[in-house]
Amino acid sequence: MADRTSTQSYKTERFKAFVDAVVAIAMTLLILPLTESVAEAGAEGLSTIEFLDEHSGQLMSFLLSFFLIANFWMGHHRQYDEVIRVTRPLLLCNVLWMATIVWLPVPTAMLGQMDTDALQQTLYIGTLVLTQAVTLVGRVYVLRHPELTTASPSRVQHGAAADIATITLFVIALALSIPLGPRGYLALLLLVLTGPLARLVLRIWPGTHGEGVEPPRGDAADV
Repeated sequence: MADRTSTQSYKTERFKAFVDAVVAIAMTLLILPLTESVAEAGAEGLSTIEFLDEHSGQLMSFLLSFFLIANFWMGHHRQYDEVIRVTRPLLLCNVLWMATIVWLPVPTAMLGQMDTDALQQTLYIGTLVLTQAVTLVGRVYVLRHPELTTASPSRVQHGAAADIATITLFVIALALSIPLGPRGYLALLLLVLTGPLARLVLRIWPGTHGEGVEPPRGDAADV
């Protein structure tokens, strides 16, 4: 019974459509705090420039999270574009991935409306780490079950290397952000180093040594 459950597969079209819907809802939720703030500003008689100045933190947190979720979604789309079967373990992995995406609007609202503290930074950047870590788990699962995808092993390996690089940079950003306080989120700019670090990971990957690895095609960790 356990073996049959683990090998049970699901239609990829329905799976991808569901993921797209969840991501769209999460991205929409990001704007709700700002929408409520507009109503409050109208009641207070604030001008447009006063509103933008007073809620600049909310605007920045919205843009940051919107970009990050969009990037996660584009990476997920590319990752599963060549997947031809979705097994139960892979589906459960993606349910966890979607949970992190749906949760992200909560620390985003904290970032835009509350004073910055270490726990807030841990919740926000920690969520990003978890999202990318679950992405890596799915990638490794597909790498170990090549019959589930039409992508070559080298392409999947490249994506996994990008995931590892991104997770590493997220963790470093979190470590730097806490002592920096409100400006600590600027440490997320370290993500521009994802490409070079991913290439380094590939060079030390057991069995690859940087040979035969296809060039990146815009994997999940691209920023």
